[in-house]
Amino acid sequence: MPEAKETVLEIDLGALAHNYRYLRSKIDKEVKFLSVVKAFAYGNDSVIIARKLEELGTDYFAVAYVEEGVHLRKNGITKPILVLHPQFTHFEEIIENCLEPNIYSEKILRSFIQTAERLKQKDYPVHIKFNTGLNRLGFDDHEVQLVRKLTAETSTIKIASVFSHLAASEDWKERDFTVGQIDLFRKMTWELIKDMDREPLLHICNTSGVINYPKAAFSMVRSGIGLYGFGNDKTVDPYLRPVSTLKTIISQIRKLDKGDTVGYNRSFKVEKPTRIATLPVGHADGINRIYGNGRAGVYINGSYAPIAGNVCMDIIMVDVTGIDCHEGDEVIVFGGPHHPVKFAEAGGTISYELITGIQRRVTRKVIPE
Repeated sequence: MPEAKETVLEIDLGALAHNYRYLRSKIDKEVKFLSVVKAFAYGNDSVIIARKLEELGTDYFAVAYVEEGVHLRKNGITKPILVLHPQFTHFEEIIENCLEPNIYSEKILRSFIQTAERLKQKDYPVHIKFNTGLNRLGFDDHEVQLVRKLTAETSTIKIASVFSHLAASEDWKERDFTVGQIDLFRKMTWELIKDMDREPLLHICNTSGVINYPKAAFSMVRSGIGLYGFGNDKTVDPYLRPVSTLKTIISQIRKLDKGDTVGYNRSFKVEKPTRIATLPVGHADGINRIYGNGRAGVYINGSYAPIAGNVCMDIIMVDVTGIDCHEGDEVIVFGGPHHPVKFAEAGGTISYELITGIQRRVTRKVIPE
């Protein structure tokens, strides 16, 4: 594989396929699979990722916002797309682009029905979200009858799925709470659909739910972070492969003497003869200031080089004293031998924040399966 000549995010489609197949293996064949590609496919590239997942056989996609779904449609993605957090101002755009809204409140439900009626829709697919304890979005237990009434009174919409979101499915200490969520979801769903001619899809399992609560798969599961190589559990991570590797190069190396300082605010003070390498990546690319001052580091020719001083907007400096390296050499920021979870933890954050923060100005490079 040729070395990086600039800052690039490598997207390994073989790793994506591996993760998809691993997660699929945890559920029955008849259970459908929804792939979450919100936030630019967790910081990768939503079109590249979605195209591969369509090829692999995913049944559904999910995005957070309407513009994300429109972007996929404009780039040829044809599978159903659930919009997880729609606003009523975008309902016409949803219908124009054959997107499917999450209906999570009375106001949203009434508003979408009105829009569907005005646009003369019939049986337009919507997804009903129940709140079972995450307390973020969704109808509460006492609102189920309202949802039944409003959806039964119109032929403009049909319920494509009913779903909820587990709050702590990765944490075995919260097992009782999670089981309670699943039981409440089952109760609320039965109350809603018991007289329906056709049962909608039911889903509550996220990535950790698929792994830890496979009996709660119902008729569909959702996976986001797992597809990108993270299982929220150190015992599961070895079975998954991170999709993204962030690489850059050494722009310049300089020798400093005791008493010299490095970077803004002179936060790195040289105590002995030191070699410092400058890299073209910074907080405007997604490597935030939390990683500076030795908290995190990179790998150069197999050796660890801690970040020296504060992270700049477009640049970081690393201490390469004792490392055999030269200007132009490749640098692995995270990925490969430098697992993104370890990099994120060094900065006191989580893999989600790290990978979704990689900005679009960073060149994407596809590694085919």
